[in-house]
Amino acid sequence: MIRQKCCILFNQPSEGALADELDVIHQVEYVEKSLIELGIDTYRMGITENFVSEISRLAENKPDFVFNLVESINNKGELCYFIPALLNMHSIPYSGNPLEAMFITTNKSLTSKTLQNAGIKTPGVYLPSQGEMLKTGHKYIIKPVWEDGSLGITVDSVFKYESGYEKRLMDYEDNHWLIQDYIDGREYNISLLAGENGPEVLPPAEIIFRDYKHDKPKIVDFKAKWEEESFEYKNTIREFPGEKLNPALREKIVSVSKMCWDLFGLKGYARVDMRIDHLEDTYVIEVNANPCLAPDSGVVAATQEAGLQFKTVVQQIINDLNK
Repeated sequence: MIRQKCCILFNQPSEGALADELDVIHQVEYVEKSLIELGIDTYRMGITENFVSEISRLAENKPDFVFNLVESINNKGELCYFIPALLNMHSIPYSGNPLEAMFITTNKSLTSKTLQNAGIKTPGVYLPSQGEMLKTGHKYIIKPVWEDGSLGITVDSVFKYESGYEKRLMDYEDNHWLIQDYIDGREYNISLLAGENGPEVLPPAEIIFRDYKHDKPKIVDFKAKWEEESFEYKNTIREFPGEKLNPALREKIVSVSKMCWDLFGLKGYARVDMRIDHLEDTYVIEVNANPCLAPDSGVVAATQEAGLQFKTVVQQIINDLNK
C-alpha cells in the first residue's frame, strides 16, 4: 500500500518573532504528530515573502495534499489568501478553507458586509474617516481590518465617542482599520468541524473576564492572548457552560454558526466568535477561517470537550480537502 505524502505549510516566523507569530510552530508539531499516527508521510515547508517561488518548488515535487497552517506572510494577515490561490493554480489539494472564504473572512469589512446582506446580526461598522457618523456617548472599538490573533487591539481600542474624537481617528487609514459598535456583553467562541453530514458545531466556549473592573473593557486583546504575565492573560478564562447554557440561546448560537459556515463556504474547520447582549441577541464579531490548532487553542479545547481525539479531528479535516 502506497503511503500518502503531506506537506505541512506554515508561515516561517521572522527573526525575533513574538509569541503570536511563534505559535504556528506549536501547531505544526501537533498536527504533524497526528498525521504520522494516521500513517501519512509528512514534511514541512516554511513560507516567507518569496511564497510564489516556494509554492512553485512545492509543485515540482507535488505532495498528495498540503496541510495549510499559513496564518500570515511576513506577519501580514492580508497576504495569507495567496497561499490557497497558488495551491489552486498548481492543482494541489489542501486542508482548511478555500481561497474565497479566506479572502472574505480575513477582511473584517467584507465579513461584516456579507453578514449584514445575509441578515445575520453583526456590530455596525464605520470607516475611520466616517467619524461624524458616530453617536455621542456610544462605545466603539477600533480594529485592524486584516489582522487576527488580536494584533493591534489594546484596552485603548474601546472608546466612548465625544465630539472632537474624530480628530484622533485621522491617524487611522480606512484600508487598514475599521470601527465597530462595541457590544457590551458576554463573548462566545464556537468551533466547527467538517463532518459526514455537514458541519459539526462543537461545545460553545464562553470567555470569562474575571475580576475586570467596571470601567475596563471586556475584550480579548493582545495581552489577553499572548502576554502570559499580564493581568489580562491570567484573568481571561475559557469555560464550557455545558448544560448550564440556556437551551434557547444554545439553539440560536448553533443555528447562527451553521449559517456562517454555509454563507462563507467554509470547509475543514473554522471558529465563529460572538458577543451576546443583555437581551441574549447574538452578534457575530468574527468568522475565523484559519483558527489556531495549537494544543492550548480554543478549537482544540472544544474538540476535547466534545470527547474527540485530535487524530480524529485531523482525519475529518483531511476528509474535507479542497481539490
